[in-house]
Amino acid sequence: MSYTRKHLIGTRDLEVSEIMHFLDAAKEFKALNSSEFKKSDHLRGKTTINAFYENSTRTRTSFEIAAKRLGADAINFTASSSSVNKGETLIDTMNNLEAMRSDIIVLRHPSSGAALLATQHTDASVVNAGDGTNEHPSQCLLDLFTLRENGKKLDSSTTVAIIGDIARSRVARSDIWAMRKLGINVRLFAPAMMMPLEAGVFGCEIAKSVEEACEGVDAIIMLRIQLERGDGEVAFPSSREYSKFFGLNSTRLKLAKPDALVLHPGPINRGVELNSDVADSLNSRILNQVENGVAIRMAILNTLMKNRG
Repeated sequence: MSYTRKHLIGTRDLEVSEIMHFLDAAKEFKALNSSEFKKSDHLRGKTTINAFYENSTRTRTSFEIAAKRLGADAINFTASSSSVNKGETLIDTMNNLEAMRSDIIVLRHPSSGAALLATQHTDASVVNAGDGTNEHPSQCLLDLFTLRENGKKLDSSTTVAIIGDIARSRVARSDIWAMRKLGINVRLFAPAMMMPLEAGVFGCEIAKSVEEACEGVDAIIMLRIQLERGDGEVAFPSSREYSKFFGLNSTRLKLAKPDALVLHPGPINRGVELNSDVADSLNSRILNQVENGVAIRMAILNTLMKNRG
């Protein structure tokens, strides 16, 4: 089956065929993005709004580029410079955006569940661009696309390590749900204060050290420390200390398979969770992820618009 839903809120309830629908569609859009004329009219006459209540570079920009390459009018809405600062609620904002005849609203919000709530108060299609510590489905899909594009099978023959601030990472949750659904072996490692108490429900292997996490894996996804989602709380003495015990360097990378891929959702904190010799290595696919993000988001927008009828 293809993806027939009106919204994209998370990966937890996606079927394998729905995941593969987006990956297959993105392959076609990446070819368009690599062509001399990077334009289509799939969304001509339609309007997408990027409603971001949190800062973003890659996600918001790539959704904007994706919409424009599909021929849509793309509007960026930033909460910090909107009526939100005057006390307007999320529900009222959604109602106002719908009143402007918006077709798709791409929502990033600091509260978990905000995207699902938004779907109940607008007729527009809603794409979850990150809600609190819950999910970030488009980042997961571009991660999967990058793995497959670089020769990694999306099944039980592949092992992926996810290392870092897992407790507060919506990227980690979306990746884990989708990867486990596909049969990929997922290995987790985080400092004790950054590992969710309910980690066992994911059905993943829990490593006891960063070295154990890296041993023999096909890919490593490094996560930055989510200080903005922890009231500035720091669970380690210093950045140098974190890098020493939990960061990925060239020595630890050698424990993985020789062709292991290094991924990161960005922004990178060089010298903290990831050393520059790894971020800029031949194993790194971080900029490849950024490129693939545009193609995946084109696939998402185009699919949801088709589903609107």
